[in-house]
Amino acid sequence: MADKIKIRVTIANRVYPLNIASPNEEEGMRKAAKKINELVMRFEQDYAVSDKQDVLAMCALQFASALEIKDLNSNDTVKDATSRLAELQQLLVEKME
Repeated sequence: MADKIKIRVTIANRVYPLNIASPNEEEGMRKAAKKINELVMRFEQDYAVSDKQDVLAMCALQFASALEIKDLNSNDTVKDATSRLAELQQLLVEKME
């Protein structure tokens, strides 16, 4: 098993120590922390929210909803493709008869 890499990320002015498995994971964690911090600043400015717990809850909702919307859109795309493939298959069956 590979050695874990120890890093520290700052989110909403708090430092969190993390153990990660690879440099790619480190890059992902740091980018995620940066996006969270940017969103925290935006929420604090736009909504005059000073309670960090409320701001972080809003950030969590923002990121989770983005993932859910992406998943829903992906499912719609798969359904559309499946439907089109079924139509093509039916046309091929009709042509073969």
